[in-house]
Amino acid sequence: MTTSPTGLLTVDELAAAAGMTVRTTRYYASLGLLPPPERRGRIAYYGPLHEAYLELVRALQDHGFTLQAVERYVASLPAGATVEDLALQRAMLTSWTSEPPREVTRAGLEEEAGRRLSATDLDLLVRLGALERQGRGYRALPNLRIGLDLLELDIAPEGVAAAGEAIARHMDALAEELTQILRAEVLAPYREGHTPEEAARLEQTLPRLRQLTLEALVARFQGAANAVITRSLAR
Repeated sequence: MTTSPTGLLTVDELAAAAGMTVRTTRYYASLGLLPPPERRGRIAYYGPLHEAYLELVRALQDHGFTLQAVERYVASLPAGATVEDLALQRAMLTSWTSEPPREVTRAGLEEEAGRRLSATDLDLLVRLGALERQGRGYRALPNLRIGLDLLELDIAPEGVAAAGEAIARHMDALAEELTQILRAEVLAPYREGHTPEEAARLEQTLPRLRQLTLEALVARFQGAANAVITRSLAR
């Protein structure tokens, strides 16, 4: 039995470490998603950097990237990207939602709703961004439960849809602006130079920053809504 050099892995060991099959690992390598391995004789060896690339590929796919999009993303990475750089890229890609999109049939939707859903109901769920049509089926988005609960309110569908579209419009703009701030004020200074320790700290900071951002949004909206009520009572 051949023993791997210290710190290096065979393709079988790399696949096991990354939680992938050997076949998938080899396929990704053939697509250029991994740097070339270190060859010693006829055996190819891999290290922590290769494992980091595989973890990034998985994160991209979990984020909804197609394989072609993953190839473009990986190709755009700097040639000298380190394990820490890839870990940060992966942290940046972590979804803000705990529930990924999923395929669902109309029957499945009606089971979740606990009743039959009309064409109007389905159209409203699509307008609310809780559902996407996909061929003959549907793609349930993370806020599906909220959308189904909204259907049960005694409010005209147009009013619910208008409120949903207003939220989406402002949230899209806010997400874009906050992303620009993150890039300019956090990531740009980091990319100018950092130590492995600083990279590790930033990777740990991002999930907490994400949670605090969500809490701040809720708190500021509550404050803004209260201010509107106060102004309306003063008129």
